[in-house]
This record gives sequence, structure tokens and C-alpha cells, in this order.
Amino acid sequence: MTISRDPAWEAARRELAKRMYHQNDPSLFERALNAFWDWVGRVLDAASSATPGGTLGLAVAILAVVAVLVALWWRLGTPRRRPASAAALFDDRPRSAAEHRAAAEAHAAQGHWNQAVQERMRAIVRALEERALLDVRPGRTADEAAAEAGRSLPSHTDRLRAAAREFDDVTYGGRRASQQSYHRIAELDQDLESTRPALASSAGSAPADNRRGAAG
Repeated sequence: MTISRDPAWEAARRELAKRMYHQNDPSLFERALNAFWDWVGRVLDAASSATPGGTLGLAVAILAVVAVLVALWWRLGTPRRRPASAAALFDDRPRSAAEHRAAAEAHAAQGHWNQAVQERMRAIVRALEERALLDVRPGRTADEAAAEAGRSLPSHTDRLRAAAREFDDVTYGGRRASQQSYHRIAELDQDLESTRPALASSAGSAPADNRRGAAG
């Protein structure tokens, strides 16, 4: 018996629709992934045809872009992320300058330079508070401490600011401290211990004012 074309096509369609013929078909995810790579291939083909040198020229251009990005990352490092308002320098448990120095040295001995830098900066500020060169004020930041201390110790202003930046970088900016950066802050701590605060300008002018009053 001869079957006409349409019924034969419908019978073939029903037969091929059976599950047994589709057990090895790609999954929905595989089909989507294949479609994505097909799209990437078409984009690259279009880009290579528009780039001088074809596929080789496109590869060179991509490598150049990657090289520039790597160079920028190497030069600038991880982007700094600073909070809108820096957190306080000290935690809730008060410690003396000597305790902070001991903690810093313990971290340094283990090569934990981030923690060593943090503790040594805290030792500097606590020592200035113990010498009454800074008032004891909860919530003070490293930048604020450096700015205030610089008024009493002007010869160390730049080093105090640099130490505060180092503290902020490792605490909030995601940077990694080095052995050299810790030693710079430790040397600053030692130098501050032997530095006398600058006298206020009014103290030096008072005798002259008194002399002028007496002479008048």
C-alpha cells in the first residue's frame, strides 16, 4: 500500500519525536553555551576582518590591551578603598605605648608586617598622649593624630603624615606593608621619644613684650 506524502511525513515526525532518539541530545545549558561560543566566533571573525593583519592583527591587539592592563595593575596595585570617615585608631581596650610596641615587635618577629605597622603607629600616638603632647581623645584617627602632633613636633610633620598614610593603607586600603615600611615607623617612634616639643611662639615673645611695657 502506498502512503501519500503528508501522512508519511507526519508518521516520520511522530517516530522521531520519541525519547529514544533524543537521549544523547545536548542539554539546555549546553545549547546555550554553544550558542554563546558561536556568537563569540562571529564577533571575532568580524573583528579580525576589520583589523589590519586579520586574525594575527587581532591577536596582537588583544595581547597589547592585556599587557597594558597588567602594567597598570602592577604599577597602581589594588585600588584603594577608603571609608567615607576613617575608623578610630584604637580599639575599645586601652593599652600603654609600651604594650603597643611589644605587640608590634611580636608581629614583626613573625613577619606580620601589616599588624606590626598598625601596632607601632598606635604606640606612637599613645606615647604622645602619655607625654601630654596629644590629649586623650577616643575616636581619633591616624590622620588627625599626625596633624595634631605635627604642631608640637614640626620637624617630624612629614614623617608623621607618611606613617598615618601607611596605617590607613594597610588598615582600610587593602595594601600590604613591608619590612621597610615597619622599620621607618619604628625609627620615627624612637626619634619622637628623644625630640622635645617646639615652644609656642607666644612664649618667646612674652619677655620682649614685658620689656617694652617696662620701658614704656
